[in-house]
Amino acid sequence: MQSKPARLPLAAALALVMAASPALAAGRDRCGTRQVSEIEAAQMDAGLQGFRADNPGRAGTVTIPVWMHVISEGPGYENGDVPETMLREQVRVLNQSYAGRTGGASSPFRFELAGVTRTTDAIWFNMGIQSQAERRAKAVLRQGGAETLNFYVTNGGGYLGWATFPSSYQAQPSQDGVVVYFRSLPGADLDPYNEGDTGTHEVGHWLGLYHTFQNGCSTNNDYVSDTPGERYPAFGCPVGRDSCTSAKFPGLDPIFNFMDYTDDPCMNAFTEAQATRMDAAFGLFRQ
Repeated sequence: MQSKPARLPLAAALALVMAASPALAAGRDRCGTRQVSEIEAAQMDAGLQGFRADNPGRAGTVTIPVWMHVISEGPGYENGDVPETMLREQVRVLNQSYAGRTGGASSPFRFELAGVTRTTDAIWFNMGIQSQAERRAKAVLRQGGAETLNFYVTNGGGYLGWATFPSSYQAQPSQDGVVVYFRSLPGADLDPYNEGDTGTHEVGHWLGLYHTFQNGCSTNNDYVSDTPGERYPAFGCPVGRDSCTSAKFPGLDPIFNFMDYTDDPCMNAFTEAQATRMDAAFGLFRQ
């Protein structure tokens, strides 16, 4: 599989196989996005299938405006006050990843920086998932409608990031968006999670993708036909891992997929069916 341009070569990434995760060692989980129930996932999948049936042959480019909201607890990078160069680099990484320039399938999505806000608030900086601080910060800072990506840069609340699903927008529009730990931005210091793929991963959720291990070795798995079954998340870059060994689940684990938990230098791809699913989810919930 093609490695990412201008990033750590895949050969070097292989040296990270089964390596200890610095983020996990520090008590910080890869992704806090909630695991949806099989009932909810099946309902969303049925809606997407119906949308695709009614909208065959959707094509073209979808440009998503991105509002970057930097929430810090004081001046300087160490307090979360990241430079705009990192924000612009994060948008560039999104464009590379979703255009298929890093080795995977191309999706219709392109990203354009629409604006940057900066807020100094220690409570908001340390907000957790579904906390009162998160609700208040998002309600105040959010820009645009369902089609706008609101990207909050914070202290991560114990995670590298989390996101809302497009199906949640109608019920809670003010909470829509992704939250990313500031040290995981491109060029930050949380190696090997500092190439911007936490952002890529969380935006994948925002566009309707589940983790590749969503339902483990089950028939539905992640509701994407071309991602091999995966029993549990992969860390490091465990090339050759096969956690679903039944004949019903051919193929090695999709450790290079952006929706797994591997290190940034290891993940570099979406699949064709993931791109199709994101396109349908955007059309159904965000247009």
